[in-house]
Amino acid sequence: MADSLAMPFVLDATRRALDNIFIERFWRSIKYEDIYLHDYVTPRETRHGVAAYIAFYNDERPHQSLDYATPASVYGLVSPVRTTP
Repeated sequence: MADSLAMPFVLDATRRALDNIFIERFWRSIKYEDIYLHDYVTPRETRHGVAAYIAFYNDERPHQSLDYATPASVYGLVSPVRTTP
């Protein structure tokens, strides 16, 4: 499938480690800034809370690595769903 899309397919250990750090940092943020602070009882409540946090993370939370801008402003993104817990 990668050949049909003309995409390079590289699976070396260095590349995976660098890709993984962004995901690890995101999961650390979501755990410490949302999940550990809220007492979610049901899976539905958890989904809504996490969706609201992701919207906050992308649209409102300044990121040091982006010169204290939001990802939405840097990359021109719009969150598809705005939910309130």
